[in-house]
Amino acid sequence: MGFPILTVLALVPLVGAVLLLLAGDASARVVGLLTSLVTLVLAVVVLVMFDPAGGMQFSEVVPWVPSLGFHYAVGVDGIGLTLVLLTAILTPVVLLGSWDDADYAGGGRWGSKAFFALVLVLESFALFAFLATDVLLFYIFFEATLIPMYFLIGAFGGAKRSAAAMKFLLFSLFGGLIMLAAVIGLYAVSAGAGQPTYLLSELSQLDIDQTTGRVLFIGFMIAFAIKAPMVPFHTWLPDAAENSTPGGSALLVGVLDKIGTFGMLRFCLGLFPEASTWATPVVLVLAVISVLYGAIAAIGQKDLYRLIAFTSVSHFGFIVMGIFAFTSQAQAGSTFYMLNHGFSTTALFLVVGYLVARRGSQGISDFGGVQKVAPWLAGFTLFAGLSSLALPGLSPFVSEFMVLAGTFSRYPVFAVFGVLGMVLAALYILIMYQRTMTGPVKPAVAAFEDLSGREKGALIPLVVLILVLGFFPKPALDVINPSVEATMQHVGVENPVPSNEQEQPR
Repeated sequence: MGFPILTVLALVPLVGAVLLLLAGDASARVVGLLTSLVTLVLAVVVLVMFDPAGGMQFSEVVPWVPSLGFHYAVGVDGIGLTLVLLTAILTPVVLLGSWDDADYAGGGRWGSKAFFALVLVLESFALFAFLATDVLLFYIFFEATLIPMYFLIGAFGGAKRSAAAMKFLLFSLFGGLIMLAAVIGLYAVSAGAGQPTYLLSELSQLDIDQTTGRVLFIGFMIAFAIKAPMVPFHTWLPDAAENSTPGGSALLVGVLDKIGTFGMLRFCLGLFPEASTWATPVVLVLAVISVLYGAIAAIGQKDLYRLIAFTSVSHFGFIVMGIFAFTSQAQAGSTFYMLNHGFSTTALFLVVGYLVARRGSQGISDFGGVQKVAPWLAGFTLFAGLSSLALPGLSPFVSEFMVLAGTFSRYPVFAVFGVLGMVLAALYILIMYQRTMTGPVKPAVAAFEDLSGREKGALIPLVVLILVLGFFPKPALDVINPSVEATMQHVGVENPVPSNEQEQPR
């Protein structure tokens, strides 16, 4: 096993949260930011040491409750590493960008401390979820992430934050309870085979009968579809995004919801390959509905935060479509999409948060002419919006194109509907920008201050990453592709043969 770098990586934010609470009021935020930067450095070290062709690496497996087959087991492959890096990058960005978020909701003198500590706890739990290679360990952290997120919404959000936090918790707990039943079912299957275990490496080799596999797949899939979120399980997200802080919403959509799509790749496809292919038609229909419904709903929103939430419903539809298209190009595109969506959506939430903080309102109609009085704020808003609609040259375009191209090679009808979702994305972003940034300057906007140095500092890393990965995505795809190929081989699905290669010359 060697040095347990993955355990250290995931524990550093948790230790930092404790130190932060012990620090003085003046230094607590600095401690939180420095802790997140140390975590980022460790994640980069893992990336540098990682061999893309090496499969699951840095594995740590320690028997925890041997009689029940429960292990502390972590490891990372290309898919998991992508999301570990996403989490490690977004956390310091959000902390820097949300320096004063806790002050908006009161929160008493412990407000800022509690906010930063909860963000670090959320980061730690999310990292453990992305690293877990024991199904029960994954489930524990899948549920544990609800605790800090519940308080980030309920303690620091808007006027209806308590109701939004409770709705988020109830939806998530419902999905978690269903998945718990499926986890117990997996244990029963492994015990029946002679060796009770929760290890993913051993469970993936079990010969699960068709009916049992499909029932267990549904249990996992419902939990992940709620987390993702997919239509019709999405209704908690707009309320949570509307009533959380910008930083809380960014972590919710940028990191926490990715556990759902990650789970589909790691556990649904990894444990139930036959059931995954069996359910593909239904999942693809729901994915397309999510793409189109999310985009259409976003066009009609009057609240800025709800608009971003519905755009994410649409984007997650693209991610799920790519996963279940069962082509290596589409699945690699989906994994890359998770990364890029985290960057672009975090940028959107932060710039909208800056707008709302200056205006004191989330209503789109309360803005107008911002670009004349705050050109930096308008410029970053435009960039974040163009990134969200997948403008060519920006990284989300690469991932969206890969998903659609890969889907078209096997399911052309679904890909065509996906293209329509891209068109609608241009509408909801450009309409939002036009209504808030252009036109005559409204009296309440005239006094706007432009972005501060700290606010620019939070956004610039996201801009750089979106641009670099938009023009040069190869380093990220080199990490992702081998793991995607391994997933395809495990499911037993091959890429479609192009029509011009199907007929061999005589």
